[in-house]
Amino acid sequence: MQKTVAVLGGGIGGLSACFHLSKSPQVSKIVLLEGDGRFGGWLSSTRREDGAVFEHGPRGIRPAGDVGRNTLNMVEELGLESEVLPVTYDHVASKNRCLYVGGQLHKMPSGLGGVMRTVPPFSRPLVQSVLKEILTSRGKEEDESVHSFVSRRLGTELADIAIDSLCRGVFAGDCRKLSVRSCLPPLYNAEKARGSIILGMLLGSGPGPDVPPSTLTKRSAQENWAQWSLKRGLQNLPEALEERMRNGGRVEVHRDTPVMGLSTNGTGWEIQLEDGTIKADHIIAALPAKALASALLSAAQPLSQQLCEIATVTVAVVNLEYEGSVLPVTGFGHLVPSSEDRGLLGVVYDSVPFPQHNRTGGPTTRLTVMMGGAWFQEVFGNPEEVTEQLLLDRATQAVTSHLGVTTPPIWSIVALLKVRHVKNMRQYIRDHNLPLSLAGSSYDGVSVNDVIFSGRTAAEGLVGKV
Repeated sequence: MQKTVAVLGGGIGGLSACFHLSKSPQVSKIVLLEGDGRFGGWLSSTRREDGAVFEHGPRGIRPAGDVGRNTLNMVEELGLESEVLPVTYDHVASKNRCLYVGGQLHKMPSGLGGVMRTVPPFSRPLVQSVLKEILTSRGKEEDESVHSFVSRRLGTELADIAIDSLCRGVFAGDCRKLSVRSCLPPLYNAEKARGSIILGMLLGSGPGPDVPPSTLTKRSAQENWAQWSLKRGLQNLPEALEERMRNGGRVEVHRDTPVMGLSTNGTGWEIQLEDGTIKADHIIAALPAKALASALLSAAQPLSQQLCEIATVTVAVVNLEYEGSVLPVTGFGHLVPSSEDRGLLGVVYDSVPFPQHNRTGGPTTRLTVMMGGAWFQEVFGNPEEVTEQLLLDRATQAVTSHLGVTTPPIWSIVALLKVRHVKNMRQYIRDHNLPLSLAGSSYDGVSVNDVIFSGRTAAEGLVGKV
């Protein structure tokens, strides 16, 4: 019987852990501690009075796989089904994804035709890379960079252009430095299990978690959704979870309550806050690695050290709104390889997948420009000192040169996000029998689905399936 469980961090991972813990009779008390003034972490939306919605973090969630089903099941349990905005696979935003190479936009090859013939910016048909991949033997290394893994299996050109761009778009990171095992476990596992990524994807690379489908997940499969959002933006999901926690009576919810330090006597924890202490039998930490490291300093020095080594990069997210329909192309957006422009990661055409988030009255175009990441310091200097105006100018310049939009935006907002890269920290916790579980994007994959599922896994690790 777990008596008191403290969940540190009220991002989507911590909220998910509370959601699952609160269903179990095995926990007598759950305390959620969030250092910030709002819950939801990097799920953050600006809503204007004229109905426009701008996302500063993720803008769409994929329904695919067990982790995707798990999130949709939660959406249904929270009663948000009528709020869902689906985008299907036959939607133009799903079919058209572009790369900006050599000063121009290239549509990524799709469908059988696109794979069989040479499509710029690639110099040969992708089917050649696929055949090479199936015939390439397993790697000998325990881990390697994403770039080295893809070069070895699919060829250097795909690694240099497509994978470089993809890692910038998803992780804001350099594929030459990111670990394939941590960042792309499905590819790593497919090679380990089947000796080939392609065969692993076709045959599966072993059993995944079992997530039974809800009505909403069945609907997403029938209607062939590629991604989805919510009418009031994705911040609506943590808001609904917070409301459920507050009204359920099982969770004590605290915001503006940073954790100052943690000490353990081996069986439980004392949590130091600014104005006192809380005792807990177990902690689920869904904090960024750096924050957890400084809190753990005295309690577990080696773990604290490992947490400090998790790389963090700064991403500038610039939301822009233009009068009228200004896009020369339609699609999801375009990514930019580092060989083309180190500072600019990509541009998302938000109005194409989610026109419902445009203002009411008169057509507009909403775009998001993502910049920096692993290259932030090199291109823009110290994140603490860079001005919003510099980032805004650089973003509008990119929209002009890449998309030919010459009118200035009618509205803009600049946000800086911290993105963490994943690392496996659990061995130390197991070896030292610490009453501590980890959840969140520092430890288990960075997608919204991964983070939500890691919260559930941490909760079920304590109380079993709920």
